[in-house]
Amino acid sequence: MSSIFNLQGAWEQAQHTPSGTPQRTIRHAYTIQAASRLIPPPVFLLLSILSVQLGAAIAKNLFPILGSEGTVFVRISLAALIFMSTSRPRLHNYTRHDYLLVILFGITIAAMNSLFYASISRLPLGIAATLEFIGPFGVALAGSRRVSDLVWTAMAAAGIILLAPIGGNSLDPLGIVLALLAGGGWASYILLNARIGRVFPGGTGLALSMSVAAILLAPFSLTRVEPLAHAPVALLIGIGMAILSTVIPFSLELEALRRIPTRVFGVLMSLEPAIAALIGFVVLGETIGLRALIAIALIVIASSGVSFTGGHDNSSQT
Repeated sequence: MSSIFNLQGAWEQAQHTPSGTPQRTIRHAYTIQAASRLIPPPVFLLLSILSVQLGAAIAKNLFPILGSEGTVFVRISLAALIFMSTSRPRLHNYTRHDYLLVILFGITIAAMNSLFYASISRLPLGIAATLEFIGPFGVALAGSRRVSDLVWTAMAAAGIILLAPIGGNSLDPLGIVLALLAGGGWASYILLNARIGRVFPGGTGLALSMSVAAILLAPFSLTRVEPLAHAPVALLIGIGMAILSTVIPFSLELEALRRIPTRVFGVLMSLEPAIAALIGFVVLGETIGLRALIAIALIVIASSGVSFTGGHDNSSQT
């Protein structure tokens, strides 16, 4: 699950930030630019996807200690602390509507991550990530009227049917539902992120929304994180998870979006389900059958096809 799927609006907003406005949130991207001359831009995006999925794999290892609820709270709260400390957002000069947008975005972040973590507690990482990817796939298709996109839609639908708990498929039905709901949350995230990027400079909107998400999750999660007081190693793992899942991808994707067309960005992002399956196998030892592999391939190809043929440019989701 990409932490920041549609960053182009945020980057353009940051480029026009008035003098004197804190821009520490994007300093990571500036630091990475020093290495960008030696590294092809697509590599940044692939490293971002790897970072996100490694973070998810680490999160899954925390489930026996914290449960999915406690783990998602640790991830969101630590990420919020990191972004708030680096961006130090100014809270004046915004309207009530702007703050309502932050609250709505925070609710979306909390729901999307909670649903996804709950799904990977029941499903292999690669399968959950594939089902969740239906969300951004739907956003890419929105408003399309081309016949070719019907082919991609049918291909993605076939992939979902192959993953459905029918015909001897033993996948957890609730896990499938949770992953699909997380995909709906991801679609909402993409649309709201574009609006947030227009209103708030740099990473201010994300920092505030992450904080809202952490506050919303706290009542349901605080009792689950008590073991951290007696397991400092688990806390260190949680910090690593937050950095891998949020901070590193944010910086890498900003740099990638500076240097590659949005269409190429979308095609490369379509590889995320396949990379998730690979990380699940290598890090977690999760194996999936031929039927699931075919389903993942169908959805990856469908998403790549929509992006490559320009089904609906994500940057226009404003």
